[in-house]
Amino acid sequence: MADFDYDLFTIGAGSGGVRASRLASLSGAKTAVAEEYRPGGTCVIRGCVPKKFMVYASGFAKSFRQAEGYGWSVGEPRFDWPAFRDAMAGEVDRLSGIYAKNLANAGVELIEDRAELTGAHEIRLVKSGRTVTARHILIATGGVPNRPEGVAGAEHAITSNELFHLDKLPEHLVIAGGGYIACEFAQVFAGLGVKTCLVYRGDIVLRGFDDDVRAFVHEQLKASGVRVITHAVFTSIEPSKREGFHTVHLDTGDELESDAVVLATGRDPYTAGLGLEAAGVEVLENGAIKVDEYSRTSVDHIYAVGDVTNRVNLTPVAIREAMAFVETVFKDRPTAFDYSDIASAVFTQPPVGTVGLTEAEARRTHGEIDIYKSKFRPMKGMLTAKPDWMLMKLVVRAEDQVVVGVHIAGDDAPEIIQAVGIAVKAGLTKAQFDQACAVHPTVAEELVTMREKWVDPTPGTAG
Repeated sequence: MADFDYDLFTIGAGSGGVRASRLASLSGAKTAVAEEYRPGGTCVIRGCVPKKFMVYASGFAKSFRQAEGYGWSVGEPRFDWPAFRDAMAGEVDRLSGIYAKNLANAGVELIEDRAELTGAHEIRLVKSGRTVTARHILIATGGVPNRPEGVAGAEHAITSNELFHLDKLPEHLVIAGGGYIACEFAQVFAGLGVKTCLVYRGDIVLRGFDDDVRAFVHEQLKASGVRVITHAVFTSIEPSKREGFHTVHLDTGDELESDAVVLATGRDPYTAGLGLEAAGVEVLENGAIKVDEYSRTSVDHIYAVGDVTNRVNLTPVAIREAMAFVETVFKDRPTAFDYSDIASAVFTQPPVGTVGLTEAEARRTHGEIDIYKSKFRPMKGMLTAKPDWMLMKLVVRAEDQVVVGVHIAGDDAPEIIQAVGIAVKAGLTKAQFDQACAVHPTVAEELVTMREKWVDPTPGTAG
């Protein structure tokens, strides 16, 4: 058998790439990982982690208002963007350093360089010009923000990547998109006092989520001060007469003037320029790497995990795919990750937690289903001038009463859904939910106290 420089060479030091590299190295494989930017990937550097800090920062505005209902007088709050931004960046630096340290502790060589495939077993390091060989190659390069074609002047816009590094808060922010990234950032900046407008081509945001959740979030966006324009898309962006501002033209004929324009229309697999053709790796029409159930590409010894495969684009999923990859390749235990019933969250304000099938998906898959849902005002807001609302929904397969979907929109929904996800994954029934004793007073007790099936007032329209 031919000799190679490495047993495993990983391209991309995000959550998936780092986990795979560490576990492979600890199993005895000589391993290196190349990262062209910083260890940590999208989640740590420009995604989940800093975004959650921004959600926390924005949420204090509501907390100050709520405090008055509980007898607190807090004066006039003032937000210092540079101080927060720099603190957030410092924590990101710390976490990135931990990723690098963990790689070193596991015996993985971290190469801070862009890596491109030049053959089935060959990788060229762009900055150094060095070429190395590997018995196995793992591609874990993640995704990049999509820049929609056909928008003249798109170079004047930024993406979610740059929102963490703004020199100052904008006066007016215009966001294109209606997915979770667009919705989250719209409410973040509205909460920080920025005049915010969301432009979405559809009718209700969060396509792909349960319809009740979508309607709830859509209304909460407007209630939080976000101007939502639907059935519209950007046609062009051009500098305006006002210094530092741009005019956004919509296909409806409307014009919006803003000093920050954000494109948040999704993310694409980061495969451009990787040299996949040279190695014989097949890609799908959307640029994602084609893989089998074991994350193997069209080339037997080349694998791919995470967002670059465009399966389920979540950080914990990339980590589990990476673990399955190591079991399969380096421990001779073929392992495929189970993608059913993955719990996830959207950090809108209030946030969303969801697991399993939406109502529409359940009707298509199982036919007859039972729905239990409740919309109520949580106790925390009842002493305030403007109490919040919360939505909880159970989707139950009628034939055996198994709970096949749970959807929550309201404060603490992401924390609740993690535990509920265990019950859905285990295939528990509605009766078993009902047998659980409620914890009172909590919002989560509603999940085990809903007894009345919801009846559609307009039969034939559901799903």
